[in-house]
Amino acid sequence: MKILQVCAVDFTLYHFLVPLIDGLRSAGHEVVASCSDGPLVDKVRERGIRVETIPFRRGFLHFGEHAAAYRHMRALLEAEKFDFVHVHTPVAALIGRLAAWRARVPTVVYTAHGFYFHDRMPWLKWAVYVALEWLGGRLTDVLFTQAEEDAASGRRLHLCRGGRIAAIGNGVDAARFTPDGGEARARIRGEIGVDDARPVILVVGRLVGEKGYPELFEAMRAVDAELWVAGERLTSDHADDIGPQIEAVKADPVLSSRIRFLGYRGDMPDLLRAADIFTLPSHREGMPRSIIEAMMVGLPVVATDIRGSREEVVAEQTGFIVPVRAPDALAAALNRLVGDSDLRARMGIAGRMRAVELYDESVVIARQLELLGLSERAVVQTSPRTRVSDSTTLSTSASSMAGNSGKDRA
Repeated sequence: MKILQVCAVDFTLYHFLVPLIDGLRSAGHEVVASCSDGPLVDKVRERGIRVETIPFRRGFLHFGEHAAAYRHMRALLEAEKFDFVHVHTPVAALIGRLAAWRARVPTVVYTAHGFYFHDRMPWLKWAVYVALEWLGGRLTDVLFTQAEEDAASGRRLHLCRGGRIAAIGNGVDAARFTPDGGEARARIRGEIGVDDARPVILVVGRLVGEKGYPELFEAMRAVDAELWVAGERLTSDHADDIGPQIEAVKADPVLSSRIRFLGYRGDMPDLLRAADIFTLPSHREGMPRSIIEAMMVGLPVVATDIRGSREEVVAEQTGFIVPVRAPDALAAALNRLVGDSDLRARMGIAGRMRAVELYDESVVIARQLELLGLSERAVVQTSPRTRVSDSTTLSTSASSMAGNSGKDRA
């Protein structure tokens, strides 16, 4: 099969889609990727993956840019005759599905890494985003979500024609994210300048307000520990800019002594091994990979009570779940772990066991290929240009997963 993987930005392609593309290529398929141009595109191409850049623009109100992206996408699809188009991320997914429909691509798959609408959104805004997802669903043959809650929403709101919906989970490389990092803890702490006995809390995420940084900074006034902030703001981000709050932290005598901004890090497994606690106080997520990475390494996790996070973290067993935008509750949970090394160890072990069982990347990718009928090249050779609704292999898998989605969750 000839397959196109579509997302808006190079960050998503490089950090999240390359393993899926590698899995498809290993199964004998020809795979092309498309996203907007950026510095990580060359890194993807260095892996032997062909990337066609499309001028996507994040945010729904950039109509001129969206029209240009649509024209580029449709031209690519009509010229190359793909069998599958697999779209990711909201804007690229809408544009990609519309272009695939107009170009008569046989099969369109959409992975919702986290629906933009959520249960704390104002009703009118929620309705607008649901309507956009519903319209996109009229052009979608198969809908994958990462969180089971999103799959349930997709079925309830009829966000995929034919109802072919499955929660596939999320995963990371279990061989790369392991608790045993050798000298990594001592080396990383030495480089940053933190004593081995000092409790370290790590948060990983883009520097935007919806990741919960304002509440976390406030919580750290009551937590006597070190907080490492790993991440940066993307040029394409439209979420709340927390630059002023970061400057306020740096100017605050108490917070500046406890919070370190590390920027983008390419050594995440070692950085996690050097920490003692992981936190992600986001306002919304899909199925956060950073939590899975932390659990794989054996860290206890403090996360907010949102979809995805509450599916990954078992409260009181692998970590704590706290309300959204609640700095006092966040501080209390972090302090329980800061003050109890035995509790950290027990929760870390339980989290590692859960992550290995449910979130091994190779299992998650294999499940996707199986559900799409792409796991063996022989399937392709028998029906090279059939639609999803006409494919026995995929129709059987899709219809069964609609009724047994709990069993399909990674």
